[in-house]
Parts: sequence; C-alpha cells; structure tokens
Amino acid sequence: MSFKSARSLALIAAMSGLLSSCQSVTNVLADPEPNAGPCPSALSLYDAHRIVELRDGEVAYENVGFTGEVLAVRSLCSYYGERPILANLEIDFGFGRGPAAQGRERTYEFFVAITRRDMAVIEKEIFPIRVRFDADEDRVFLTETIDAISIPRADEGTSGTNFEILVGFELTDEQLAFNRSGQRFRVAAGQD
Repeated sequence: MSFKSARSLALIAAMSGLLSSCQSVTNVLADPEPNAGPCPSALSLYDAHRIVELRDGEVAYENVGFTGEVLAVRSLCSYYGERPILANLEIDFGFGRGPAAQGRERTYEFFVAITRRDMAVIEKEIFPIRVRFDADEDRVFLTETIDAISIPRADEGTSGTNFEILVGFELTDEQLAFNRSGQRFRVAAGQD
C-alpha cells in the first residue's frame, strides 16, 4: 500500500468518526429527558360534557335542535428541568341534528381549562368548532386537536399530577340545568 493510499484511508476513517460523533450529538440533543413525573389528567367536565338545544323550552324529543357530546379526551405531554409542561390534546366529539334543528350548520363553542387539581381555574380558553350536516346525516363525529398547551410550574419538582386539563361546552344556564337533571338525548341513541 502506498503512502498516498494510507493517507486516503486515514482521512476517510477520520471523517467517518467525525460524522458518527456528529450524529451521536444530534441524537442526544433531539432526545428529550424523561418527564419529571406523570402528565396532568385530561378529562371532560361532567356538567359541561354535552350540549342539548331545546326549542320552546319543553323537554321532548320533537323539540331537540342541535346536540353535542365530548366522547373522549386524550393528552400527551412533556416536561423536564424547569421548563413548563407542554401538552397536546385530542378531543373526540359527537354531534347530532334533532327534529327541531334549523339549518345544516352549527358552530359550537367548547373550552379547555387548566386547573390546580380539584381547585380553581388557572387559565381557560374558548374554541369554536363548526359542524356541517349533509342532507342525509343526523350525526357527525369529529376529532379536534389542540397543540402546545403550556402549563407553568413553580419549580422542577412540580409534577403534572398537580394539574388537570378540563374540556366542556360553553352552556347557557338552562343547558347546564338540563345536564345536571340527568335527562338524556344521546347522539347515538338507538343506533347500532
């Protein structure tokens, strides 16, 4: 092997080593540290997990307009060091169009609230969700995604278990009273 060939091999070996070490640094920087603890609980607030519009105020099936229900809430989060908790939510909704509904479109409003566990609301934001019912549809199912919810922590020892993420519909006093009464008009009732 000539001096030139040996020098070329040495250069290739050195470059390979440098490239592999760069890859290692990249992987290390890209991999977040594990969470300091569990994520906050994410759930729908029982009193606000559904909305039922009643025409003429009488509780009867023929008076049901548009309805909605929070079917499921899922969250993923990350936090480490002194950084805030960053959470992403997926919310499954079911919407209905009852006999008294007027039109084929409805914009619902739902909220996402951050609370200290079983305590006061820290922050609340309201989001619109527009639903369109085709001519042959009386039910629509949608998944809404809320990204990058930031929950500040007092220090790096503050775990996600100290917080809750609550989801629900913005309701009138009458709709809230209906929900609390226990009466039901479910989106998928009677369907297979």
